[in-house]
Formats: sequence, C-alpha cells, structure tokens
Amino acid sequence: MTSDKLYHDPELAAFYDIENGWTADSEYLKTMATGRTSILDLGCGTGLLAAALAQQGGKRVVGVDPAAPMLDIARQRPGGDRVAWIAGDARAVRLNETFDLILLSGHAFQVFLTREDQLAALRTIAAHLSPEGRFIFDSRNPVVTEWQEWTPVESERVIVHPKLGEVLAWNDVRHDPDTGVVEYDTFYRIAVDGRTFSAQSKIAFPSYDDLASMIAEAGLVVDQWLGGWDGRPLEAATPEIIPIGRRRVPYPLAR
Repeated sequence: MTSDKLYHDPELAAFYDIENGWTADSEYLKTMATGRTSILDLGCGTGLLAAALAQQGGKRVVGVDPAAPMLDIARQRPGGDRVAWIAGDARAVRLNETFDLILLSGHAFQVFLTREDQLAALRTIAAHLSPEGRFIFDSRNPVVTEWQEWTPVESERVIVHPKLGEVLAWNDVRHDPDTGVVEYDTFYRIAVDGRTFSAQSKIAFPSYDDLASMIAEAGLVVDQWLGGWDGRPLEAATPEIIPIGRRRVPYPLAR
C-alpha cells in the first residue's frame, strides 16, 4: 500500500466528504454501536462516523488513519473533539488497549494489496478486541466485477464543492487479472477555471474463500456474513462481503 494522493493530498482530501456522505453502512454501524462503550474505527478517514458515534455519549471512540489531511478534517468536524484521533497504519498500529467494537468500513480493507498486508490488518483487529468484542468490515465482492462500471463514461458525475463550486468528476480503471488488483484514476475538473485534480489508486478484491482463510489465521471467528449493508445474507452474487465476528478463544499468541 502506498501513500494514496487521493487521501494524502489536502486539496483532494477536501473532496472526500462530498463523494462519501452518510450512507447505509454508516447507519448500520451506528445501530451496531448501540450499547458499545469503546469503539475503534480503523481507517476512519475524515471521521464522519467516528464523530457521530462519539456524540452519542458514554463511549470512548478512537479513530486511526494514516492520512494527516483526512485527520485534519476529522478534528474540525462537529463532535471531533470527543474522538481520540491517531495517525497510524492499520497493519501495524498497537494501542495497548482493547475495544468492544472494531470497525473498518468504506471498503478501507481493500487498500491492502497483498495477503501479507491483509493478514496484518486482521491481526491488528484481533489484538485490539476485548473478549466480548465484535468486529466488522466490508470488501466488495469480486464476483460482481464492480470495477467494470468505473469507466469515464459510466462514472462521470457533477458534484458541488463548497469553495470551488461545480466540479465535473470521473474515473478510469484497469484490472490486473493475475493479481486481482484494480488500479483506478480519479479526476476532478473545476468548472469555473478548468483546473483538474487527479489521483491514482490501487485496491484489491480478495475472494470470500481468501477472506475466510485469513480471518481464521488471524485468530478471529465469523458469526455472520452479510452481502450488503441492508442486512441481506452473503450469497454468490451479493455486492458486498461483510464479516461480523469476534476473537477466537483461546486467542493464539501473537507472532
């Protein structure tokens, strides 16, 4: 995983909330957080969800993300002062505390391109789960081949930036069938002056079988597999792969 300009460039990070607002995953996770008193949001991004959870009261919420510009936005949002924001990498961060809910949403798991990195992130989850804690994350189902829709023609959209005004946005995409890695470009062209911002990103599409194997190897157990944030069960062609589970007991010693 490299330092993706889409998140690490302050000008591009400012587009994140415009394109990624409060959606079904946020609502599902907010409900799941009910009754939980300690929450770790790995890959918290601009902190929309973490700040909302912290405003419920009675919760310790920690948000971890490697991108400083994203955390800068997170600190400034309503409720941001109630969250402990930490600059860190989900593959390696160790906080010396446990949580009763750990989430990794917004398909953040897919930025880990190799099995080694994916397993490292899962071991981070296992290392921070309390004995009664639960984890949840999402990954797009590769069977659905969603990336085929990320072409310039199909992805073109108009958004409104609070400072820059109307913006034409689009993507372009390349898929490596050997590695399963998808490389995609994101473009933002400012209508008023024609300036264009762009970034290149890579994400992986691990299969259900690969995810199940790595989850077990990391010392975790899945209680439920969802196929979408509407709560549907996982099936062969559902759009998402969403495991919900816990730490295996007894928990294997960390390597």
